[in-house]
Amino acid sequence: MADNKLISTLSGKKQDRPPIWLMRQAGRYLPEYREIRNKAASFLDFCYDPKLAVEATLQPIRRFGFDAAIIFSDILVIPDALGQDVRFEVGEGPRLNPIVTPPDLKMLKPRHDATRLGPVYEAIGLARSALGQETALIGFCGAPWTLATYMIAGKGTPDQAPARQFAYRFPDDFQALIDLLVEATTEHLSVQIQAGADAVQIFDSWAGVLPCGEFERWSLEPIARIAEAVKRRHPQTKLIGFPRAVGERLTEFAKIEALDAIGVDTSADRRWIGRSLDTSLPIQGNLDPLVLLAGGAALDRAIDNIVEDFSHRPHIFNLGHGILPPTPIAHVERLVARVRGEA
Repeated sequence: MADNKLISTLSGKKQDRPPIWLMRQAGRYLPEYREIRNKAASFLDFCYDPKLAVEATLQPIRRFGFDAAIIFSDILVIPDALGQDVRFEVGEGPRLNPIVTPPDLKMLKPRHDATRLGPVYEAIGLARSALGQETALIGFCGAPWTLATYMIAGKGTPDQAPARQFAYRFPDDFQALIDLLVEATTEHLSVQIQAGADAVQIFDSWAGVLPCGEFERWSLEPIARIAEAVKRRHPQTKLIGFPRAVGERLTEFAKIEALDAIGVDTSADRRWIGRSLDTSLPIQGNLDPLVLLAGGAALDRAIDNIVEDFSHRPHIFNLGHGILPPTPIAHVERLVARVRGEA
């Protein structure tokens, strides 16, 4: 992948114009996605259908020519592979059988079912074969803390209180769950790489809600363990860590040597990053998905400011979170052209 701008940037090379891909770039804002989504009975069925997953992965590449595709899947395939009932309710998001007390942990398998995830790895192989060498393929997983928040609450919650309470009340049991998730996600990323992923990203979407001590124990340390284990197995593969809404605690993630880049969310202070993080460290992000939805002069200014603020380091242009379903396609086209200096 030496000729790919994203992989080159992750290797520490600053580009004249940053490579670009978007979190949730395959999704409901695309009419072609909505058309194929109806071919699967449920969202998980969609994720586990290699042909549909590959088509969803390739659609934004065909339309926008991003520098990377990210395999179409979901972070909750790991709880599913561990035996927890996972389903997606229309208009409500994910629903899982909650882990309320330590005995509920017995519903989980002692090791995840890798065969359950076989369709994900098949889709990666098919997608890698279909993509040109100029386009990187990204695999991903949810970080243990973020996965645990869904597994314990049984759904998304505003402040992740159920998982936080569980960790305070039953720290040893919660540590056992985190350890199980570290093992499962490490293996999941490794097999994605073996299947053809050129880089992988670890999403810790809810890292920012944790107080200092809990942040280190439940977010930082597990991600470091995963990254280091994956890097030992696959030293040439690039790893991106995305700890959302952690502010100046980004410095702690920057110390994880196995991470090649740090993704930053919408709220990240780019000037602080410029002062505080080594300029050789690749940074990914951090356009507000709402300004992409708004478009116009506000979008142009936001794009230009990000490109300028990160111009002195390796930078991957991305959103600070996932693209919103109502986003007009024309705004994404404008973003790509603007980032590449064509508009």
